[in-house]
Amino acid sequence: MDWFLSTRERGNPSSSIPTWSTGNTAEPLIHGITYFDRLAAEVDSLQPGDHLFFTDWRGDPDELVRDEGPTIAQLFAAAAKRGVIVKGLLWRSHWDKLSYSEEENRNLGDEIREAGGEVLLDQRVRRGGSHHQKLVVLRHPGRPELDIAFAGGIDLCHSRRDDADHGGDRQALRMAAAYGKTPPWHDVQMALRGPVVGALDLCFRERWNDPVPLDQHGPIATLVDRVKHADQNADGLPDQPPDPPECGTLAIQVLRTYPAMRPAYSFAPKGERTVARGYIKAIRNARRLIYLEDQYLWSTEVARLFADALRANPDLHLVAVVPRHPDVDGRFALPPNEIGREQAIELCKTAAGDRVHVFDLENHAGTPVYVHAKVCVIDDVWCSVGSDNFNRRSWTHDSELSCAILDTAEDDRAPLDPAGTGDRARRFARDLRLALMREHLDTDDDTLLLDPESAVREMSAAADRLQAWREAGRRGDRPPGRLFPHSVSRMPWHRRMWALPVYRLMYDPDGRPLRARRNNTF
Repeated sequence: MDWFLSTRERGNPSSSIPTWSTGNTAEPLIHGITYFDRLAAEVDSLQPGDHLFFTDWRGDPDELVRDEGPTIAQLFAAAAKRGVIVKGLLWRSHWDKLSYSEEENRNLGDEIREAGGEVLLDQRVRRGGSHHQKLVVLRHPGRPELDIAFAGGIDLCHSRRDDADHGGDRQALRMAAAYGKTPPWHDVQMALRGPVVGALDLCFRERWNDPVPLDQHGPIATLVDRVKHADQNADGLPDQPPDPPECGTLAIQVLRTYPAMRPAYSFAPKGERTVARGYIKAIRNARRLIYLEDQYLWSTEVARLFADALRANPDLHLVAVVPRHPDVDGRFALPPNEIGREQAIELCKTAAGDRVHVFDLENHAGTPVYVHAKVCVIDDVWCSVGSDNFNRRSWTHDSELSCAILDTAEDDRAPLDPAGTGDRARRFARDLRLALMREHLDTDDDTLLLDPESAVREMSAAADRLQAWREAGRRGDRPPGRLFPHSVSRMPWHRRMWALPVYRLMYDPDGRPLRARRNNTF
């Protein structure tokens, strides 16, 4: 089957991003503690003249990357003081009083700038939108074999540095009360080497070099930035080094979201929706198993794609691992968060009730785990890890970045061709799915997880055992695993009346051009 987007299907001739790149390696860094430790080791090895470029939704300067330190700000500032060229783009964000991160992002930028780096607060987004890309690119001019990039779902901020036990990050953000004082956090970032690093470097450079002014939403924001002496003009970047040499078996396609907006991005004048298009193409290829982990799983537009695939393929199962509760509480904040998932799951279950399996997670202490990962594996062939969620906002409205992966190395474990299409299982996609399932099931045994149908049975049985144990008052030995069946109750009509329009307009807005909205295309 044809899994990647062609140049024409990407639909953005204004960008120089390659259609895809070959000869790469990727390592899934499951949990923030794994990512932060690896990031610290790679940054510490940078020498004068090397490059450290990063983008993020939120950055907390005091977030520890290791128990003994340093903090994120100290790590990047120390690199700048050594002569490393440090450049960053942080979303300008909304006020902290609205539970966002304006001051944290500003403070991280200030500390790095004082050390000789440059960090810009970037508000070149649609109104109500954000820059949600989570990317770090490390280049070593003259030593390209050392080049590495990190991309995925983990921000450089509080609450992210959790581990496999899911006790939470002691530097925690305030969340819904059900998650406790140190919310358990499940997430994934990718460490990437090979020519794809050049493509991700170019992603950063396109945003950095965009001539559109950083402040887009009125004179007040501009005045605040001037009073606080924010850097509003990007200095030049060093020349981009040649792409690193090929070093592995992975073909990787960089997928992005940029909204259609005015003034337009110079590199995406009509926006870019390759995240949406890449998923649409892959989902239509699915035959046996779509395995996903997602923070939201909202939007009827996204759910219809799954529902159509389930109807068209009677052997196809959908497995989704999601948070048990939204990240916020409150009479007005909670219903719009809940109604999007309610609609999406209802659509999928109407299409194929017994082939739709939605789970949430709980650590061994009984605290729900907040699932922030954005992972999708289809038929053990194609997979993606990124910053994008399965909702309309991520597919059209905010800036997002994902890496879709197709391994040229076939997996020699049975079933060799689970989808029965001739594509055969690929090593990377299958290993990623198995690693995540093993953790959720508390097992080291892959035997019953290799076949998609058997894996679904194992997950469902484990979740049912834990659910029965919970309903019995949590008496006796706790069954192994962390999976529970995810329950969704229908919202009362009087609450739906106001929650649905608020959800559609504010929580899950549409960033497509008018023609695409009318035609419901991406």
